[in-house]
Amino acid sequence: MSDFPSIGNLLNKNSGGVVATGNKNAKEKLENKMAEIGVKEKEEIVAGQAASLGLPYINLKGFPISSEALRVIPEEIAKNKKVICFLFTPGEMRFGCVECDEEIKEMIYQFGERHHANAAIYLISEFSLESGIKLYANLPVVRPVSKDVEISDEELNKFKQGVRDFRNLEEQFRNVPITDVLTLMIAAALKVDSSDIHVEAEENGIVVRYRIDGILQDVATLPKEQWKQFISRLKLLATLKINVTDKPQDGRVTLKLTSGDLDVRVSTLPTMHGESVVMRILHSGSKGVTFDELGLRGDAYNRLKKEVERPNGMIITTGPTGSGKTTTMYAIMRTLNKPGVKIITLEDPVEIKMEGINQSQVDPSRDYTFAKGLRSILRQDPDICMVGEIRDLETAEIAIQSALTGHLMLSTIHTNSASGAIPRFLSMGVKPFLLAPALNSVIGQRLVRRVCPHCMEEEKLDAEKTERVMKALQTLPDAEKKNVDFDNLHFFQGKGCEQCSGLGYKGRVGIYEIFIMSKEIETVILGEQVSEYSIQELAIKNGMVTMLQDGILKALDKITSVGEVFRVIE
Repeated sequence: MSDFPSIGNLLNKNSGGVVATGNKNAKEKLENKMAEIGVKEKEEIVAGQAASLGLPYINLKGFPISSEALRVIPEEIAKNKKVICFLFTPGEMRFGCVECDEEIKEMIYQFGERHHANAAIYLISEFSLESGIKLYANLPVVRPVSKDVEISDEELNKFKQGVRDFRNLEEQFRNVPITDVLTLMIAAALKVDSSDIHVEAEENGIVVRYRIDGILQDVATLPKEQWKQFISRLKLLATLKINVTDKPQDGRVTLKLTSGDLDVRVSTLPTMHGESVVMRILHSGSKGVTFDELGLRGDAYNRLKKEVERPNGMIITTGPTGSGKTTTMYAIMRTLNKPGVKIITLEDPVEIKMEGINQSQVDPSRDYTFAKGLRSILRQDPDICMVGEIRDLETAEIAIQSALTGHLMLSTIHTNSASGAIPRFLSMGVKPFLLAPALNSVIGQRLVRRVCPHCMEEEKLDAEKTERVMKALQTLPDAEKKNVDFDNLHFFQGKGCEQCSGLGYKGRVGIYEIFIMSKEIETVILGEQVSEYSIQELAIKNGMVTMLQDGILKALDKITSVGEVFRVIE
């Protein structure tokens, strides 16, 4: 009760007692006085106390608290924290607490978030709390059925052993009980290195598709009658509302495996024939890609490595969704993550957890945006900041000011090429005289599939492809051109084998274009007319290898195919 300074006045008013401010025995006297007065007076005191704090008050004596509400907070926590959930309906939760400090508020907020409901706090008396606690004894014992709400490491391994590739999954899906379909789905995705599982309810069945190396592959069609059971089990696993089918929902599942934690991010979307479900697989415990494994080569590798080692300025990564921008940012941070360096990130959401780095997840529903978060993390005295994405002028201006005041700022922006980043910043309203000195370098990137090394064979290019390849190679910077044997060009493709599930490709690698800020580019930025084309011309003049050229050089190195490079660039 010591958190409520007005309690002494309330006691004096209601019962004639006085509690001296500052008296070390005040709490003891207060407790004695509360013991002397009746229940009605106690409730009046708490009601007045609630009014002084601006909180609603409720007397729970005789209140019909449902078993669903009681189960929100375990009995032991309810007793220790003196807090109880007395109302739980879809979208709404109400909690009663004896003392409302910051810890209690945060705990109640977390319960509300977990159940996707608005949480309201009421002040209650000790007598009300005791009335509620007694109801726990009447709760029916519910035996947990782990099969319905959990996926174990043993189950996943059992199903993974029976999966060769995604082409033989249709029969396996039809031969397992509906309760095991989800487990098989995740196990098979792990076996074939799928990044996303798409489950779509259509008119005549349930279509299952895996995204493998960036391309969606049809896996199976399941009977329509299995849909309700499947979606219910998935929602239980991801703590989503089973009865909500007309609104999008997002959840997350963490599976504890011997190889490390596996996070599955679940997203549902209402469609004509049911809900579309996408499960993104995130390997939280994985080592991740290092800077040397990104696929950077030659002069581009050396130039970017030098820029990363600078103590301040901005390094921006550009590209469409799914082009590997976040992977590049994480690889750079792994290089910079050393003792004596403080790195703070703002992400939406935090996809990969990294030791030694302070990672913060933005939450627009709580008004915690990239801009507000960036202002806050700058007060944390970081050396390096990573902002998941620059979307608006406010975030861009704070990031630029940070780069100009001694911080190394890493971020991403959605443009089609590295040269498009500067016009994009200027279109947001960023001042050119601030952008020019703040920007160190811009990385443009895409992901291409690697040719499967087990079924690689030489490819003969047709006349059109040959002409485009020669044009790209002829315009290479001199430092790169001298390493190309124009009289002996060989390109390769995958024929398709069991190792690559017949696709001819296995894994992905980045193709990049990196321009470094120069005096000429600064002059263009400060001029009146800035275009993506003019920036690109200057960057190429200063030695930038374009994404197309980098891709063709990787094709010459037997890493990818010419057709794959053209598919991604165009």
